[in-house]
Amino acid sequence: MIFYTAKMMQYFNNYCNIKTMDKITATTVFESLSSGVRLDVFRLLVKQGFTGMVAGEIASTLNIPPTNLSFHLKAMIHANMLTVEQEGRFQRYRANIPLMLDVITYLTEECCSGRPEDCTGMPIKSSCIPDATLTQKSLQKRD
Repeated sequence: MIFYTAKMMQYFNNYCNIKTMDKITATTVFESLSSGVRLDVFRLLVKQGFTGMVAGEIASTLNIPPTNLSFHLKAMIHANMLTVEQEGRFQRYRANIPLMLDVITYLTEECCSGRPEDCTGMPIKSSCIPDATLTQKSLQKRD
């Protein structure tokens, strides 16, 4: 069972992409992640979850010069891929996981051309799902 603190719930409520994903938003996300540095930053922050990291930690972990990292962080914030929160003189960055989940939903919403029975047995692997590998059939049983 997963327990969420009030602050974690506020984070997800604030940064969930409430509106339906559109092509422009999806394209912006892909453009933001098209840089190897940005992809590394996003994956690192996904691993950190709600905790996130301050810029100095990101730079030292990925061995990126701070000025170079600053450029990439700014671009990712502009694309809404990251959130940032001021903590004294530091800024804490977090991956916008709800947005990424919306992008995945957008990409797969028409899977199997509206015939979900064709998708049965397709392996699904996700670190967001407690059972690491599930099939469509087992997901349907959970509903």
